[in-house]
Amino acid sequence: MIAFVSGPVAAVGPGSAVIDVGGVGMAVQCTPDTLARLVVGEPARLATSMVVREDSLTLYGFADDDERQTFELLQTASGVGPRLAQAMLAVHSPDALRLAVAQGDEKALTAVPGIGKKGAQKLLLELKDRLGAPRGSVPGSRAGARAAAAGPAPWHEQLQDALVGLGYQPKEAEAAVSAVTPEAEAMLAEAGGGPGAQPNVAALLRAALRSLNRTR
Repeated sequence: MIAFVSGPVAAVGPGSAVIDVGGVGMAVQCTPDTLARLVVGEPARLATSMVVREDSLTLYGFADDDERQTFELLQTASGVGPRLAQAMLAVHSPDALRLAVAQGDEKALTAVPGIGKKGAQKLLLELKDRLGAPRGSVPGSRAGARAAAAGPAPWHEQLQDALVGLGYQPKEAEAAVSAVTPEAEAMLAEAGGGPGAQPNVAALLRAALRSLNRTR
């Protein structure tokens, strides 16, 4: 098993990053929040989990070991594969998931693309004794602190690509981007709106997911 990768960031895309590990480019699937911490050309260390299928080997990357362990524990529940586990971590931090399960919070789980009310009820039962108790303060939603890459694509393109990557149809993603545009404009105004200014895409993704959940 590859426990982690470490090296300069060679590229960052909507759903993955490439880490230069000793001259070999390792493609790693990551959540938007993890990608928001990476900057092309700067060193990075990602905890990883490899998912082996008959026709593929996929490496998933995480900001820390807690995220990786939560990712693997989520997949012990029936019906939860790596893509859904990653989507859950795209919407909620590990502690937020632990709190949701501990409190039987169906609404928190149905905020994840691909999880309906019945699926949330089933997951709450199966994960109750697996994730454990929250370990610290629990934010309401996840938010990254940095832009995704040096010279990133416009925020609306990053956001739409991330939503489509999480399973939403392009029209749904476009509507969600429109819904959070005022919030993005407010972020830009607060930052001064200078050349190259970008709003917090990870925070906008959380807002877009909430908007999509309300319309369903």
